[in-house]
Amino acid sequence: MEGTVITEDQIDILLADLLERYGYDFTGYSRASLKRRIHRLYSIDKALSFAEFRFKIANDPVYFKRFVEQITVNVTEMFRDPTFFKTLRNEVLPKLGTYPLIRIWVAGCSTGEEAYSICILLQELNLLHKSLVYATDLNPAVLEKAAQGMFGLSQMKQYSENYILSGGSKDFSSYYTAKYSLAKFNDDLRRKIIFSTHNLVSDRSFNEFQLILCRNVLIYFDRDLQHKVISLFDDSLEELGYLALGSKETLEFSNVSKRYRRLPNEKIWRKMT
Repeated sequence: MEGTVITEDQIDILLADLLERYGYDFTGYSRASLKRRIHRLYSIDKALSFAEFRFKIANDPVYFKRFVEQITVNVTEMFRDPTFFKTLRNEVLPKLGTYPLIRIWVAGCSTGEEAYSICILLQELNLLHKSLVYATDLNPAVLEKAAQGMFGLSQMKQYSENYILSGGSKDFSSYYTAKYSLAKFNDDLRRKIIFSTHNLVSDRSFNEFQLILCRNVLIYFDRDLQHKVISLFDDSLEELGYLALGSKETLEFSNVSKRYRRLPNEKIWRKMT
């Protein structure tokens, strides 16, 4: 109910429920962000009491899905931070061109815009035919949307501008078909992306990659969890592979940082031998 404050103890109970019932561990998430989002959902859905709210999350799979959607952060766009994608285009991906198979992991992929952006770069560098992009997220609902490869047509102007600023020279509309109010991205891009649920908190490494992107996810984790996730990425990255983080994230404090060299001007590190 609006105005009702959920206590710290109640949030602890809720997080314990989620871990026990669903195996979702939110305990390492930034407490302030988590608390704000839980309060917002509690208020919007006008729960009569905390007990009712807790029961619904634990016993109603549809509502649990809504809870995860609201608690996890899904803010993304194609070619977001164009200078970052320019660096991928000019400096990172060409160095991966010598590999017989290029494996890329987009962790915390949300609705998939970044994965499709990577595929466009790979196609323009003539590398898509020998590449696989693994796009993972905790949230099954956003993965369903991502796998459809359809985004609002109204967003294409912004995405096209980002694409051009990232060094793109083609007509951006050649990568999708307009369908009513949606832009449906081409199958040759979509078939190179493997969408799968993966929990950065509890799941292990599942492959070896030459490039891992996890941008603007770690900022929602506390320091211990950041350490854990960076170790996971280190275990998953081949020597001389690249790790890309968000603009407010860093590798510097981690116990693996000595093995990495940062590229100038971008939050991209190369794993050295």
